[in-house]
Amino acid sequence: MREQERPRRGILLPLIFLFLIYEISNSIIVVTVIGIWYFGLIMLEENGVLDKWDATRVLGIILMLRTRQGQKILDKVSSNRKFWRIYGEFSIWICLFVMSGVILLLLFSFGSSVTSPPRDPIPAQDLLLIPGVTSFVPFWWPVLALIVAIIIHEYSHGIQARAHGMKIRSFGLLLVGPLPMGAFAEPEQEEMYRAPRRDRMRLFAAGPSINLIATYIVIILLSSTANGFVATNPGVHAVEIIEDTGAKESGLLPYEIITHMNGVPVPEYEIFSEEMDRFQPGDEITLTVLSGKWSAADFDQKTEQSQRDIDVTLMDRYDWYMGLCEQDESCNLEETKKYLEDIGVGPDSNIPFLGVSGLNDGEAGVSSYGSILNAINDNNILGAIVITAIMPLLMLGVPIAGDGQVMNLREQAMLSAGDGVIASVIGTSGMIMLFTFLFWLAWINFLLGFANLIPMIPFDGGHIVKDGVHSSLSFFNEIFNRGIHPIKIESWANKISNNSSFIFLFILIIPVIMSYL
Repeated sequence: MREQERPRRGILLPLIFLFLIYEISNSIIVVTVIGIWYFGLIMLEENGVLDKWDATRVLGIILMLRTRQGQKILDKVSSNRKFWRIYGEFSIWICLFVMSGVILLLLFSFGSSVTSPPRDPIPAQDLLLIPGVTSFVPFWWPVLALIVAIIIHEYSHGIQARAHGMKIRSFGLLLVGPLPMGAFAEPEQEEMYRAPRRDRMRLFAAGPSINLIATYIVIILLSSTANGFVATNPGVHAVEIIEDTGAKESGLLPYEIITHMNGVPVPEYEIFSEEMDRFQPGDEITLTVLSGKWSAADFDQKTEQSQRDIDVTLMDRYDWYMGLCEQDESCNLEETKKYLEDIGVGPDSNIPFLGVSGLNDGEAGVSSYGSILNAINDNNILGAIVITAIMPLLMLGVPIAGDGQVMNLREQAMLSAGDGVIASVIGTSGMIMLFTFLFWLAWINFLLGFANLIPMIPFDGGHIVKDGVHSSLSFFNEIFNRGIHPIKIESWANKISNNSSFIFLFILIIPVIMSYL
């Protein structure tokens, strides 16, 4: 009897998929690597190798690699069931609170895209936030951070499952080539669906909550690391030199370090400002500056640093701003005059103006992160709490504005390791690497926790909404003694969950579509 032939695989869908990958990445190398990975997985699957590895190919190119290692450790960690149940309950409230922020942000984004559509289309590769593919997310540090974030996310799910008596079949990673796209803790599905809904809510909330908690722990470590830097050459520098001013005419350049003013050291902004207040408009001052030249390939390499003196004639701040307004037809002179007087800059104030913008200390690249511990040291606990709370939101735009860099490279080149124990051991390069890794670890954890609370399935937030709606309907049915059958409540909860998922999917894709119109 002839052996039954294997069904022939269609080539059209793989080609369409590879075309979409090319549209997203705009790289033939990426398409080639993924193509080799895809057809390699098919070969291993057909030869039974994936079965021997206890692995499964899902969605074409994703390898679901399982392992049973670590289950004994999981059982030991989750043995204090009372503690983990309390933590699970706490996780639910954390997730519900953050989910409200997620919903508000999505609605705001939806409203802005409808009322003021983006002028430029959003690049496809920037939608996925994939390390090495997204324009503002480099590869190595974000990948390491992603591995850590997804492991603690899924392990937290596993702890809650065991703490509530559910078995874990396996752990594993979801791989696309060498790139981890996710992790999973695979509970026994039947046990999970038979579990009380509140237990399931704790399980689903555990992953996002641990990522959010990890975000703030890492931010504290990041603040400590930031305070471990000192300026290699104490002084101040300007980000921008304003045209037609004394600074521009003297030849002062952006990021040149001003170390002295008329021979007086000015190691930080406050001292520089105090010295500047001693002068009047029209005075000529001598600035001692360090001109650092950095190699184009690596701003960490400081070479050919030279010192020079330049003479600057100070201008009148009020006259400068009023003159600027007079040159702009859309500027209202009376409103500008009132604004300047409100901030203490009047026609008779005689405030000197150097002609620079963005004047900073040498530690400016990391100073904002160190402000958390600085506030604590100053006994400003409320300030420290507020700064810590908003820090993840402030960090989100840093790589976007800096093309994937966590700080301005010229300001990074001004930093040196301080005299702390860790800084002394690992040196400046080690401190910069530690700072970069911690930044991305906080950034990735926050996004992973935040995005998983989008109230749509398959995200954890969608499952929380589904079970939460069912529990709420059951509670009100019991309180008001409505006598609604549990099957009907189940049906209502499913409809609400499905409609919620559809609505938020619509809200997510509209800003993208509007950017292309």
